[in-house]
Amino acid sequence: KGSQDDALLDPLGGGGGTAGSPLADLFPETTIIFEDIAGFTAWASAREPAQVFILLETIYGAFDKHAYRRSVFKVETVGDCYVAVAGLPEPNKEHAATVCRFARDCVHSMKDITRKLEVALGPDTSALDLRVGIHRLALTASSTHSGQVTAGVLRGERSRFQLFGDTMNTAARMESTSERNQIQVSHVTADLLVASGLSTWVIPRNEMVLVKGKGEMQTYWLNTTAGKAAKQTKLGNEMSTISETLTDFSDCSSDSVAVDNLDLDGFEDMTKRERLVEYNVEVLTSLLQQIIASRDAAVDSEEISLRDVEASIGTGDTVLEEFVPIIPLKRFDARDLRRRHEASSIFIGEEAKTQLRSFLTNVASMYRDNPFHNFEHASHVTASVKKLLTRIVNVDDGNGLRVSTDEIDLDDVAGHSYGITSDPLTQFSVLFSAIIHDMDHPGVPNSQLVKENTRSAQIFKKSVAEQNSVELAWGMLMGKEYSALRACIYSTEEDLRRFRQLIVNTVMATDIVDKELQALRKARWESAFADTLLQDETVDDCKATIVIEHLIQASDVSHTMQHWHIYKSWNQKFFIECYGAYKAGRADSDPSESWYRGEIGFFDFYVIPLAKKLDSCGVFGVSSHEYLSYATSNREEWVRKGEKLVQQYMAKYEEMNKD
Repeated sequence: KGSQDDALLDPLGGGGGTAGSPLADLFPETTIIFEDIAGFTAWASAREPAQVFILLETIYGAFDKHAYRRSVFKVETVGDCYVAVAGLPEPNKEHAATVCRFARDCVHSMKDITRKLEVALGPDTSALDLRVGIHRLALTASSTHSGQVTAGVLRGERSRFQLFGDTMNTAARMESTSERNQIQVSHVTADLLVASGLSTWVIPRNEMVLVKGKGEMQTYWLNTTAGKAAKQTKLGNEMSTISETLTDFSDCSSDSVAVDNLDLDGFEDMTKRERLVEYNVEVLTSLLQQIIASRDAAVDSEEISLRDVEASIGTGDTVLEEFVPIIPLKRFDARDLRRRHEASSIFIGEEAKTQLRSFLTNVASMYRDNPFHNFEHASHVTASVKKLLTRIVNVDDGNGLRVSTDEIDLDDVAGHSYGITSDPLTQFSVLFSAIIHDMDHPGVPNSQLVKENTRSAQIFKKSVAEQNSVELAWGMLMGKEYSALRACIYSTEEDLRRFRQLIVNTVMATDIVDKELQALRKARWESAFADTLLQDETVDDCKATIVIEHLIQASDVSHTMQHWHIYKSWNQKFFIECYGAYKAGRADSDPSESWYRGEIGFFDFYVIPLAKKLDSCGVFGVSSHEYLSYATSNREEWVRKGEKLVQQYMAKYEEMNKD
């Protein structure tokens, strides 16, 4: 073993190996801390594996630095739980104060880190909080307990340093009874702090806490605002940790955000909307790099003149009339793929990047401040689209290529089922559509807009909000101030027209209420995936078109197919939006009277059948099973808890609008 391995196997300094007596000792004066990431399970359910590890390594990397500086011993990490102790292997009379300072360091830095990571990892990352103790789902807490422990190396095939004893168990109980964003300490730890002259650090809980195996206990909150000098780690050090970790992960996947190119400065001044804009900028930039890499020549916006074609597109009466049942997708043969440049080496140009950021900032500003149909939800839909696109697997004998070849590694070409991922412009178009699909949404359904005879309803007649979003986004993108951005997206008339068609079909697919459109999609699905059909490019284009439409539909309601806490959160927001419309006189019926039964019907007749389609088409790999499993589980949970939750939703609405 090397010296590092020896240190890991023998932190007590008693000699390595597995022969002879066990390496163990009793440490009478220790304080143990469990740090857990609240909301992690729900957050991770909507992320790719590489993103999960970016989060954990970045946060735990920062905690490691705090531990080193405070002389706290890191015991282990188990999933999203970080366990540390003071008072061993070196005795420390101030072990309680040391761990409390360490806890405050971590709590203070947690928000900075998650806000920064939201730019790379997407919506809801900044909502993650810290809990110290053994993980118990959503509540966030910090917990410490002091006393004696038995410590040693538990030998075997995978030797590990372990702690045992009542101190360990009580620290875990402190976590399970704590509250969000609070650091809970046991009375033993509080007494040690008071004895050290740190009585201002602890605040007694108002109520006794019932602790499993212990009965009622008086516990204390650690005052995180007292002694602010404890927060000695500078923000620059935290950002250095983040930058180093993100760079380490930048090559994990060709589909992941190019996090090593992120501008890490100034994030602390960003609003949540600005962070989401940056997230979408990075997602689309990575695809623009792939688009350019797929071309034979570099982009030169001065030589590309498609203004006449651009001016002629979208000049019909409505967007909906442009809908087509089959979109011919572009495919590449093996030679094209071998010649393709490495996308990560492509620079789209500072002008194009600035224009993309400006465009998305304007898109975000055109989203209304609705509880549900807002820019945050659009970003959530975008994250789901991105996840499903990266999960597309190969199901075709020819790997989706015109020429089947063993020389092309599927890992390199990201799978080519039905040609969906053979063209990066297709992926860009679907993600672009996800971002803009609810622009200027008024917070009421299309039927209400038609009833009110709004200006947009007079123009579009049906799918009003969806058509309006396409019109607004396309009109803005065609502005002269976005010429460099457009030159990155398309360089030929064929690409331009395909880009427009994909946007039209994708955004129109998000109108799931129109019965005529839904019947048409159902018939096309059944026809496209009939077992009797022969495989050719026309059939593949038909399947790809249908799959793209169902992909965006699933992503638009992805909260119903993700962790229960994600579903519950977005369901509450949607209820509040609908209930607010009713209170404002923009709905005929009180949604609270039908919401419980309505959600069950929504699961039974839309969500679960949609998840089954994703599963049956065989395109999305394990994600389709995951979505169906969550949808079924959430339906069952809603049946049990939905009626009570509706009452809570109403109380939340009243609380938000009591003034």
